[in-house]
Amino acid sequence: MQFDLQYTAFETKARAGILETDHGKIETPIFMPVGTAGSVKGIHKKDLKEDIQAQIILGNTYHLYLRPGIDIIEQAGGLHRFNGWNGPILTDSGGYQVFSLGDIRKLTEEGAKFQSHIDGSSHLFTPENVMDIQRKIGADIIMAFDECTPGDAEFAYAKKSLELTQRWLGRCWNRFEQTSPVYGHRQSLFPIVQGAVYPELRQKAAEHVIGFNSDGYAIGGLSVGEPEKDMYAMIEVVNEILPQNKPRYLMGVGTPVNILEAIDRGIDMFDCVMPTRNGRNGMLFTSEGIINIKNRKWATDFSPVDPNGTSFVDKQYNKAFLRHLIISNEMLGAQIASQHNLAFYLWLVKEARRQILADTFKSWKEKMVNQLSVRL
Repeated sequence: MQFDLQYTAFETKARAGILETDHGKIETPIFMPVGTAGSVKGIHKKDLKEDIQAQIILGNTYHLYLRPGIDIIEQAGGLHRFNGWNGPILTDSGGYQVFSLGDIRKLTEEGAKFQSHIDGSSHLFTPENVMDIQRKIGADIIMAFDECTPGDAEFAYAKKSLELTQRWLGRCWNRFEQTSPVYGHRQSLFPIVQGAVYPELRQKAAEHVIGFNSDGYAIGGLSVGEPEKDMYAMIEVVNEILPQNKPRYLMGVGTPVNILEAIDRGIDMFDCVMPTRNGRNGMLFTSEGIINIKNRKWATDFSPVDPNGTSFVDKQYNKAFLRHLIISNEMLGAQIASQHNLAFYLWLVKEARRQILADTFKSWKEKMVNQLSVRL
């Protein structure tokens, strides 16, 4: 994988680059729609590619491992052939999902023992077998197996957790180096920087991961309950250490405002379930603010969802009709809302990139942050 850092905006650390994989190029900053089970919920591949203009999607190791199972994906020739998506794919290691299981998982030095949320069966994830699983899934970018530390963790717990994540990273890296891609295309392993909200731990973690000289780096364990100001502060600490010539991926973040603030601090890649999950529940993101389409005020509003036309949905559907679908629990309503939100997120990062290259990002971002926070 290659990363070409094209430009850093004036008076900010916002960056524009090109990330090149064997399945295509990605213009950064970029948002990756989440396809947890190998598909983005409710979205056809054609719409994802042509209308939403996604450049890369994300799959989840935990969910794909449990269903349909790695053997089936391997028989299909990898996830690209299984789901028909011919662009780049990133897979999360499943660490966040395993550790969110609470009482039905147990952490040891060996790995994470857990019960399936589907049938209660017992499983073990180790740094080694998670690398093997992601090799067989065949994503272009794969993630190290880590413990996602809770946002409210005490310092002692966060320190112990980070030390385990660091030991696991060494095992992940060794296994990755000892194995080869299954389907012929190159794969890149990204280490994950943990450390909760403690600057000294985040600094230690960042200094540790750069020793592996990987193709890129991820920042995890943020947007998990900590105050936003702490999240931004941790991004700043980490990005002072991570190399300038490698992509930086902020995992699981977040709102449109979060994304702009993180871009301002030097982040290149994002993913989050918010656009689709919130869309299915009637929350729409627009360039003028946030809409709860279930509110009665939209019942006779026949204007586009976003008058500035940030998504293809705006040319086809009005607020009143979309509200009718959502409150009637029509499947089409959830699909339209999800498509709009994803298209808006992709519009937002594309426009951020344009503003970076034009050296107007800082003033544009400040204006947008105010607008995007408004509840319409």
